[in-house]
Formats: sequence, C-alpha cells, structure tokens
Amino acid sequence: MSRFLKSSFLAIALLLFSIAAKAQNKLPQLGKDPVRDIVKAMTLEEKVQLATGTGLRFAGSGPVVGEADGRVPGAAGNTMNIKRFGIPGTVLADGPAGVRIDPFHKGDSTKSYYATAWPVGTLLASSWDTALVKKVGVAFGNEVKEYGVDVILAPGMNIQRNPLNGRNFEYYSEDPVVTGYIAAAMVKGIQSNGVGTSIKHFVANNIETNRSSINAIVSERALREIYLEGFEIAVKNAQPMTVMSSYNKVNGTYTSERYDLLTAILRNEWGFKGMVMSDWYGGRDAAAQMRAGNNLIEPGSKSKQQMIIDAIKDGSLHEDDLDRDVEQVLNYILKTPSFRNYRYSNAPDLKAHAVIARKAASEGIILLKNDGNALPVKKNIRLALFGDGSYETIRGGTGSGEVNTPYNVSIFEGLTRAGYKLSATVSELYKAFIKNDQKTHPKKGMTINAPRMIPEIAVTDLPITDAAENNDMAIFTISRNAGEGNDRKVDNDFNLSAIETANLNAVVNAFHAKHKGVVVLLNIGGPIETESWRNKVDGILLVWQPGEEGGNAIADVVSGVVNPSGKLAVTFPVKYEDEPSALNFPGEPGPKIPTEAIYKDGIYVGYRYFNSFHVQPAFPFGYGLSYTQFKYSNLKLNSTSFKGHLTAKVTVTNTGGQPGKEIIQLYLSAPHKNMDKPAEELKGFSKTMLLKPGASQTITFSVKAADLASFDTTQSSWVAEAGKYVLKIGSSSEDIKLSAGFSLSKEIIVEKVHKALVPEVQIDELKNNGK
Repeated sequence: MSRFLKSSFLAIALLLFSIAAKAQNKLPQLGKDPVRDIVKAMTLEEKVQLATGTGLRFAGSGPVVGEADGRVPGAAGNTMNIKRFGIPGTVLADGPAGVRIDPFHKGDSTKSYYATAWPVGTLLASSWDTALVKKVGVAFGNEVKEYGVDVILAPGMNIQRNPLNGRNFEYYSEDPVVTGYIAAAMVKGIQSNGVGTSIKHFVANNIETNRSSINAIVSERALREIYLEGFEIAVKNAQPMTVMSSYNKVNGTYTSERYDLLTAILRNEWGFKGMVMSDWYGGRDAAAQMRAGNNLIEPGSKSKQQMIIDAIKDGSLHEDDLDRDVEQVLNYILKTPSFRNYRYSNAPDLKAHAVIARKAASEGIILLKNDGNALPVKKNIRLALFGDGSYETIRGGTGSGEVNTPYNVSIFEGLTRAGYKLSATVSELYKAFIKNDQKTHPKKGMTINAPRMIPEIAVTDLPITDAAENNDMAIFTISRNAGEGNDRKVDNDFNLSAIETANLNAVVNAFHAKHKGVVVLLNIGGPIETESWRNKVDGILLVWQPGEEGGNAIADVVSGVVNPSGKLAVTFPVKYEDEPSALNFPGEPGPKIPTEAIYKDGIYVGYRYFNSFHVQPAFPFGYGLSYTQFKYSNLKLNSTSFKGHLTAKVTVTNTGGQPGKEIIQLYLSAPHKNMDKPAEELKGFSKTMLLKPGASQTITFSVKAADLASFDTTQSSWVAEAGKYVLKIGSSSEDIKLSAGFSLSKEIIVEKVHKALVPEVQIDELKNNGK
C-alpha cells in the first residue's frame, strides 16, 4: 500500500509539474509575442522592477534591489531580467571618453579588461570632421560590444556656456550646430555595432556645482535655439537608442519629471523612438518621472519602486502611464546584444583602436600661434621640456569620463619616440619630482571630487639657465584637469598660478636671451587665460586632453608629420570677466551653494555674444592656423532669392608649401526688424580632404528654411523673417573670407511647436539693442 501511495503521489506531482510548465509556456515571450501582451501579463511589481534599475553595482557594492547578473564588473548600471517572459538583463556603462569598467575582475589578475581612452569630446569637436568622429565611434562601439555592454552612457553634448564648467571636456562646443552633428556622427559610429548610446544630459546641465538640484532658469527661446537644438540634430540624424535626462531643474521642475520636455518635445516634435533614462539618482518624484516619460529610473532603489507602487494604488499615477514606460524599456531591450545573446569576446582589438585614437587626437590639435615658423620642429633640434604635463600628460578628465587604460603616452615619451634629443638634466628632475609626489599622494579610483594636480617645481629649483645654454628650444606644457561634480575656479585654474607665471617668464627670458624659441603646449580640457603671456612666446599648440595616444599625436604635429587642422569649437576670452555668464556662474550670487542660475545671457552664448557686442576674444570661435595657407574663391549662390532652398558653392585652394586640410564655416546674418538676432550664426561646416600645394576643392552647402529661422516665443514657432540675409564663408567666426546676399520676400513660419518649458519668472535677458 505504501509503495502504491508513493507511486500515486509521484504521478500527481509529475502531472502538476507538467501543467505548470505548460502554463509557463503559454506566457508571452519577448521577441515572440507583442510587447503589449507581455506588459498585460506582468504583475505590478514586475513592471516597477523593469522601470527601475537594479541598484548601484560599481564601487564594490552589490545590487541594491532585485536580480542582476553583474557580468560586467564596474558597469554603472543594469536593467532587470524577468526570466518567465524571456526578458534578459542589460548592462549600462560609462562613459564619454571610453568604456569605463573594472580593469580586473575580482580574484583574477591574469586577465585585463582595459579600454581605449579616446581624445576628449572637446578635442574631437575641434577636428570638425564628422567622418573621423564616426570612425572613432565605430571602434568605440566595438569595445562596448566586446566587453558585454549594451549601452554606453555617452556622448555628453551639453553646451559649453561657461569655461569653468567642470565637465566641458566631455562636451563638444559652445555652438549647437557643431555639437549636434559631431554627436550624431559619434552615435552613428557606436550604434553601427548593434549597441546603444545615451546622449546626455537632457537638458541645460551646464553647471556641476549643486547639479542635483540647481534650477536653471532659461527663456523658451534660449532653450530652443541654444540648449535643445544640438539634441534635436542628434535625434533626427542618428536616432540614439536612449536619451539621459539631466539632474537639474529647468524653470522649476526636474527635467526627468517634465512631460513637455521628454514627451511633447523629444517624442512628439522630434520623433524620438528610443528609451529615456534618468541620470543616476536624478529627480525626486518617481511617479512624476513615470508620467513625464522618463521610462527608466537609474540606478534604481527600493524606495523609488515603492513610491511608484504607492502612486498607482492611490491613483496619482495611472497604470497606463507605467505600462507605456515599460513598453519603451522592452522595446529597448529587443535592440540589445543581451537580447540577441551575443557572445562577447572580452578581447577587442586595442592595438588597432590605438592607431585610430592617435589619428583622431592629431586631427583635433589646434595651432594657435606660430611666429617665425617656430613649428614644426626639426628632429636635430635639442629640446628642453618644462611643466609637469610634459611628463604626466593629462589624457582626460575625471568622474564618469575616466577610463581604465593600460598606458598613457606622455609628451616626453612621444617626442622621445619621434627621435628628438631631450634635455636629460631637465627631464630627470621632473620625473623624480613627479614620482615622489605620486608616492606621497597615491592615485585614488573614480572620484567626483575636484582632481588634485601635481604642483609645479619652483622656479628657483629649475635649471633654466643651463637648459637655455645647452638646448635649442624650450617646450613649456600647461596642464589642467577637472571633472564630474565640481566646477573650475578662476584663480590658479582659468588663470595661471604664480608659480606657472614665474616659470614661464624665466624660461622665455633665458631662451630668448640666447635667441632661442619657446613653444607652449596647452594640455587642458577647457579655455584658460592666455592674454597675459601669449605675446611672450613663439608658438602655442592647443593639444587639449588627447587620450592615451596623446604624446604620440602631439609629436606627429610638432614634427610636421601631421599638419594641424583643428579649429576652436569654443571661444577663448581675453579675461574671464568677458564671459556674459561670468556674473552668475555657477549660480546667483549670495548662497555658498547656489540653488538657481538665471541664464541672463539668453541666446548670446560664446561667439554669438563676442561678435554681436564687439568684445574682442583672445582666440575666436572657429580659429586655427596651419603650416600652410589657403585661399577662398568663387563663392556662388544658385539664387539671390530664397524659395525654400538655397545652394552655396565655394572653392578652397592650398596656396602654401605643405599638404593640409582646411575647415570652411558658413555663417548667416539675418534681418532683425521683428526679433533680436546675433550678428551671425553658424549654419554649416565642412572639412576638406588633404590638399596638396596648389590643389583645390569645391565645397557645396545647402541652406534650408529652418536655417533662416529664429524661435518666436509669442507664436511658439520657428519664424524666418522677411528681408535681406547675408551668407558668410569664413575660416573662423571673425575671419570672413567671402560673403553674398540673398532675400526672402515673405515671412515663413517654418514650424509650429508646443508651448513648453515656460519660465516661472521674468528673465532680464541680454539684448543686442545697439545693433
């Protein structure tokens, strides 16, 4: 009897298991059934889990909530896997200058997971070369894919409104057209690998100080023309897989809680098809984020999950809104390598990518000054390298923009490899000093504190007289670093420190007394003051923060192997006080920790201000020299009357003695009878191929109605004003080579848009009344 009962119980158990298995098989499965069917079958708790991340995983901590596989140590975040619906978890990783993951997995030192440290965003934009940036993106995306990451949290594309923003190195430009098209190229390159990007930080995240709660008070017009336009260009041209909302408030409401921003503008106006995620711990009200269309809250926490559940239960959040967000998350997952069960190698071709990084760095280096043809430097010249940055070259900024890389080629190493004879007396002193400093102050891991810079050697301890006697030229490197969570300072950062000034003056005096040249290398992430010293030196090369191959790329330009072709995508002011936002950056004067920043500069950001108000910069937007010269000729418009479209052609000829590339910039000056307008605005740009001496290339630009339009707040419309327009072709915003006029006979309303992002207070904006 006992044996019979056991057999019966076993049969019943098997039958129940079979029934349960069949029921499980009847559940809709991701990729096989409509996404909406899956959402309908999910419990409320499962929906909430999918709409929030799995917790902060890096910095040695495990998942905060739910299940996450942690298969990529050091990744910034994950999404939840729900196995009964066939939903895999996905991996999100920083950052804008390379894949930031742990270089070694716990307990295993035999295998490394290093990634390429690419040149920073500001340098890439200085190339003005979308084809090159896309090529970088293709290689970058390969590392994302081969390290098991689904989305790289990049590119950063906030406007460089003020030179002191600590994250400017991540961003591209003060101009939305440059920003938008460079970002679109990067997105296309990365996503060609089948992985995703997350363009960020949407929007007006132009301040790091108190970034998680500061209120950016910005006019509708300034938002539309300056701060949103770059994102619009990137979305419409590249369709990034995801968009990251920013930490800050805009006009009183957190961006991640603004329906008008994330749904009305981003989706309904621009046609964005992807997923929106929050910045890490961004926003306050999880229910409001769900209503707004912030589909995924990262990194996720139990408190945010409970907030959503409570809001559903009390009726303040409709479950339909949550369902819409979950659908977007599922549609995102369907596009990922994780869903395709891609078997990543953990072995991208870092050597091949280093070649691309070196090329990209050299293309974005800018020649700011070259008196007496101080550059390029012949190989038989004996060089003395001064400045810590010559030996400990800053490859990129800190925070999420950091990258774990196997090496960093310094300027000293690059010039040595290139065959230059470098002063051992000077170099050994610096290397010993830096080694001792690093021993005393060992480098920490990722930080959002202001990065510590190695102090410069005092002038009295430098063998400057001996170096001038025994070398043919001095190279003096000025370095700066900044990063996430902090903004830069004016003293000892934007301005040179007293030690730097003393050292540079001493080097200049000693070498010039011997009729020997001095070249300054600017190893920086954003503009600094140059007016007090630039006339003292013979050459200035802006090398930015050039990534892991920086030293080699700099040597390529110094030696003339590469002719510099970069141009400024940001203005260098004579003094910080010349910046229109200087009076209230990082926020309104008064509180130690600012709570709001009123964008009184309005649309007059960067060159729009300097050109319109006739404020002379140290180096203007679009500026950059070459080892050769170019002539512009034959500007032709296909019509002098605008009828929906206009074509402009111009010929550029290399009239110098070296092969080189030129960046041609198209600006428009618009009628301003009905609306205040800048003196001119960039509407297009193009970089030539490498032109041999005597060679020419004809560049064609297309001008659309949207290029003529300004945003009219009273009509919530983009309006092209009737009247005469001037099309200007220049090598910089100041150096206009050719111009031609055309007319628009009747006002055009190019696009009617939603009323959105309205300020709660009146803004006393800057106006160009004297125009």
